[in-house]
Amino acid sequence: MAKGTEEKIIVGVDGSAASVEALRLGNRLAMGLGVRLEAWACWEYPAGYEGYLAMGVEGFARETEENLERALTEAFGAERPGHVTARLVHGSARTSLVDGSSHALMLVVGSRGHGGFTGLLLGSVSAACVHHAHCPVLVVHTPKPEKSL
Repeated sequence: MAKGTEEKIIVGVDGSAASVEALRLGNRLAMGLGVRLEAWACWEYPAGYEGYLAMGVEGFARETEENLERALTEAFGAERPGHVTARLVHGSARTSLVDGSSHALMLVVGSRGHGGFTGLLLGSVSAACVHHAHCPVLVVHTPKPEKSL
């Protein structure tokens, strides 16, 4: 284990189907290794946010937190496993996940999130993690719907 590495797996969550599947797979790996699972949802102030200060800055994180909770419920149901924790991180997903990877056994991300380029094999965040993370990275694709006979 690398110096400074903690006994945890970090999963990047944006609420997409791929990130929910990443939570499920990350959980199976964490259970098999006997380590914690941290579900990270990252958020940033939008460009020009100074104009929104009258609304209060806490509103910027609220939607991300709600997406994180929905994804956790979709992945695990009403009873979240005890070794799974949620973390709301202020910062870009790319930078935050790459930085966080220096303290993790593994980083698990969905292949594509809610970005605009749905035809790409990897999204910008997953590609940045693959190229710059300080630990192994597992990229999880959105499960294909089962075909009925």
